[in-house]
Amino acid sequence: MSRIGKAPISIPNGAKIEVKESVVFVSGAKGKLEQVVPSEMTIEIEDGVLTVKRPSDSRQHRSLHGLTRALINNMVVGVSEGFTKTLQIEGVGYRAEVEGNDLILNVGYSHPVRFEPPQDVSFVVENRNKTIIITGIDKQVVGELAANIRKQRPPEPYKGKGIRYDGEIIRRKAGKAGKV
Repeated sequence: MSRIGKAPISIPNGAKIEVKESVVFVSGAKGKLEQVVPSEMTIEIEDGVLTVKRPSDSRQHRSLHGLTRALINNMVVGVSEGFTKTLQIEGVGYRAEVEGNDLILNVGYSHPVRFEPPQDVSFVVENRNKTIIITGIDKQVVGELAANIRKQRPPEPYKGKGIRYDGEIIRRKAGKAGKV
């Protein structure tokens, strides 16, 4: 059986889960989320614990089992705690700032790059305009937004300039042999 799929999901206080047909609705302190899950999967809620069961051991059902459980767990964690991604900016003159709700990046282009946050996502800029913190309740939206911001100026291997995830290690190259 799937190790991820068979793990139970404990429902924290303040979180509500409703299942209607093949749509799961989760609401909590931070907001509301909904997700369409495969209709073959059976979702059971008993005594504050949610379990996902599959109808057979076919390859398709085994793969959907873990996926369904992971999606529901991410929704429960999102509405109760939220998700955060942190990006670091390296480089002379590279900086970020928040104007209203929008994030504005100055990363070496002739123009500033503007990002408007989706619903339930917010930006915070710290550490003298060198750290961007993205917070939200939907794990997929937060991760995708962080990836799109990083894509504007990915870190380069010679000087390490660019936008990187917090804790990301960039393999550095030596450069020209004559420079040393």
